[in-house]
Parts: sequence; C-alpha cells; structure tokens
Amino acid sequence: MSFLKRRVAAGVAVATLLSGQAFAAGQCGFSSARQAFDVQGLKSELMVTALSCNAQDRYNAFVEKFRPDLTAQEAALNAYFRNTYGRGAQTAHDDYITQLANVQSERGLKAGTAFCQQRVSMFDEVSVLRDASDLGGYAEAKDIVQPASYETCAAPSAMGRSARVRRIKAVGRSHKG
Repeated sequence: MSFLKRRVAAGVAVATLLSGQAFAAGQCGFSSARQAFDVQGLKSELMVTALSCNAQDRYNAFVEKFRPDLTAQEAALNAYFRNTYGRGAQTAHDDYITQLANVQSERGLKAGTAFCQQRVSMFDEVSVLRDASDLGGYAEAKDIVQPASYETCAAPSAMGRSARVRRIKAVGRSHKG
C-alpha cells in the first residue's frame, strides 16, 4: 500500500473513530477537551486565512498574544489524544491536524475570492479578546469547520491494539467500492 493510501486510510479510520464517539457539545457542559478542539480549530482557521490572504503578520500577532493560552490548549489536546488512543496518540493527533487544515483549506477554495473578505475580519475580532476564557468562548461561538465529530465530555480509555486493528480493518472494508 502506498504512503498516500496508508495516510488516507489512517485518516478515515481516525475520523470514523472520532465520529463514532460523537456527543452533542451541550450534553456535558464545560469540557477542556471540547475547548481545546475549538481553539485548535480557530488557530488552524486563522493560519489558513493568513496563508490564503497574505495576513501572516496578523496571525503572528495572534499567536504572540495568546501563546500561553494556545500552549495550554495544545497540552489539553495532547492529553485527550493520549487518553483516547494510547500509543497511537501522536499519529491520531497528526491525522487530526492534517485533516483540519485540509477541510478548512477546501472550504476556502470553495468560497473563492469571498473567503478573504469573510475571514480576515476574524483577526480584528480576536485582537480585542483579553484572555483564555475569551478565546475559548470566541472559538466555540464561531462557525469553525472540523473534520469529524468527537466525544469531549471525557476521553474514553485507550482501545487495545486488537480492537483498533479490527475497527480499522472494518473501516477499510466499508470504504471499498
């Protein structure tokens, strides 16, 4: 199997696993994992916007202003993936980040020239936020596209290797045409 096919298969498996664990966000109230996914989605959306709309300086200012908060959210996201995927956490996390950037880039391409008109204003909006609480609330309220649904009330315990392999094989069979 080629590298690209393995990457796609792994991404589909992660998305399926995440969507199979879906919960409505409101069912569990505040969740550090949900906030971490929201903030990561916002950060990625701003990065795609910066790269697509020549606004790298504005993105860098955002990162600098919220560096401690972004670092804390990244730690929460790492904990979620470690608790959920065990030894496969880094691969699952990498696949999520790749898929997140891909779906957001695709959305930008579909919007065409309107994308920059619609999204650059987000830099103005985040520039007036004060702290992590504001950032988390803003990220939750925005229409940020995610590549999959995920359970964020509490990370499930990591699946054993044999369960993951069975699930991945089942996903592979269901996606063959």
